[in-house]
Amino acid sequence: MDILKTATDWARTEVFSTSFFILLGIIFLLVSLGFWQLGKSELAKAYVIPTSIAGALLLIIGIGLTYTNVSRISDFEAAYHQDVSTFIEAEISRSESTLSEYKTVVFTWIPAIIAACSLGIIFLNTPAWRASLITVIAMMVVILLIDGTAHSRIQSYYTKLSLFKDSEPR
Repeated sequence: MDILKTATDWARTEVFSTSFFILLGIIFLLVSLGFWQLGKSELAKAYVIPTSIAGALLLIIGIGLTYTNVSRISDFEAAYHQDVSTFIEAEISRSESTLSEYKTVVFTWIPAIIAACSLGIIFLNTPAWRASLITVIAMMVVILLIDGTAHSRIQSYYTKLSLFKDSEPR
């Protein structure tokens, strides 16, 4: 098993995955534009600002993650050729840290935010609050879906790194 190819393939897949943040950010911005141009009711008009903000945030997340993973691809080869063992240890450590962050943020906080917003919809009846809370739920679902698949990929990557480390001659 070529660990450099595995790392590079993982990073390329992450670049593809994070491009969905960008795509969905653009969709949120287009939806906001649609509400602005076509919205007749007070509730429809209330969606303009929250969907614009959500779209901008998704764009920022997507661009940042894409940039990070694209630069990581070129860094992998240099780090691998410098010292294979150090490269593997660094990737295992980074993967463990990322898996821990997913457990805390993606699988604990995001569902809690969705639940809190769902409760808020019940008690807050103004159009601005409802639009904002529904938009937050939509954005959190997008993040949960994309990061849920990213979690399974990094878990698989971590397993491959661990197997490679264990099979490495000492």
